[in-house]
Amino acid sequence: MSNSSSISQFLLLPFADTRELQLLNFCLFLGIYLAALLGNGLIIITIACDHRLHTPMYFFLLNLSLTDLGCISTTVPKSMANSLWDTRAISYTGCLAQLFFFAFLIVTEFCLLTVMAYDRYVAICHPLHYGTLLGSRACVHMAAAAWASGFLNAVLHTANTFSLPLCHGNAVDQFFCEIPQILKLSCSDAYLRKNGVTVVSCCLAFGCFVFIVVSYVQIFRAVLRIPSQQGRHKAFSTCLPHLSVVCLFISSGVFAYLKPLSLSSRFLNLVVSFLYSVFPPAVNPLIYSMRNQELKDAMWKLMTGWF
Repeated sequence: MSNSSSISQFLLLPFADTRELQLLNFCLFLGIYLAALLGNGLIIITIACDHRLHTPMYFFLLNLSLTDLGCISTTVPKSMANSLWDTRAISYTGCLAQLFFFAFLIVTEFCLLTVMAYDRYVAICHPLHYGTLLGSRACVHMAAAAWASGFLNAVLHTANTFSLPLCHGNAVDQFFCEIPQILKLSCSDAYLRKNGVTVVSCCLAFGCFVFIVVSYVQIFRAVLRIPSQQGRHKAFSTCLPHLSVVCLFISSGVFAYLKPLSLSSRFLNLVVSFLYSVFPPAVNPLIYSMRNQELKDAMWKLMTGWF
């Protein structure tokens, strides 16, 4: 038996066993990581530099891009390094940091998506009060609350997870350090300690989910009352990118954590973890910029100004 004090490193689950496939995995992750850096970085710089985009919607989008950059930077570089150097090891401190930042950023992102749903609700259902309800101070407070919620959640989960004694080895059944996989290594019988913080997080996630659903029910009702088809299309098109990102975020997360045990396998777990931890940060910039002409024009102006 071992405990957490005697573990100096953890062994992560590799994507491939052969050297050729490891190098292929490195190249694939490198391409995805560079695309995520380029897409999210371009959105952040464009919104920061273009005064026309200094509105609540783009302010929250800037924060969302920051969480996407942080999230993919928490998991992918270490996996790339392990594939390149043919190793599975991550230090105890590195694993703790990876778990903390992933929990911090993933919860912050969900809270930001909830705030963005409120932004769309006010813009469509109460347009005359938009400037009052979503002034600059209110936007900063809501964004700060989202980041603070993620931080507190991460502190609670990290402290709880790494305070439990570990006696089932140091092999993590995932390509990055994640709370459920570390808890599987725990030999503690402290049921309340293992599950109490999870219940708190589930309540927070459920509250965000209900708020998003209620917001969009009200949005759809308001859109359907718009007399002109052009007006309905314009109103709905402002919500479509956010709704797409929310659906991608929730569906991948739900499948990852609530899929039947009969579907569990190492390969499927790796694919699912890739879909909810790596894929969204890479495609979110594409989703937001594809149907947003104002953002595309600002990006084009910024890039042509550089060259």
